[in-house]
Amino acid sequence: MDTLASGHAAALWVGLHVLLLLTLSLLVVRLRQKHKVALGDEGIPELARAIRAFGNASEYVPVGLAAIIVLALVGAPPLAIHVVGLVLFAGRLIHAVGLSNSGGASIPRAIGMICTWVAYIFGAVALLFYAIG
Repeated sequence: MDTLASGHAAALWVGLHVLLLLTLSLLVVRLRQKHKVALGDEGIPELARAIRAFGNASEYVPVGLAAIIVLALVGAPPLAIHVVGLVLFAGRLIHAVGLSNSGGASIPRAIGMICTWVAYIFGAVALLFYAIG
């Protein structure tokens, strides 16, 4: 397989996920400045949701990126890397939007988590295929 093409595919998704995390971080900073809050959320629901949207992405994105990077290293087809990257990115974006709009259960949050798990499962199966095969 073309490891260079796999590396380019991985670079695309790592770069997009870094920008997603940066955007979510900037949203927290903007709300902290708006509400003059240095630490925590001081009971401001909008800020609490932004903090959790960033935190949740920070918890799930690194594992997905690790899968993407290792898939590239073992020379997985770029399509496999794009599938993991796209589904993970869509899931994290949809989840962040859903969480930012509502602290309770919501369809976007559920869809975001399902997409994240699908990306994890696809990535894990692909990694095991390359490890065993």
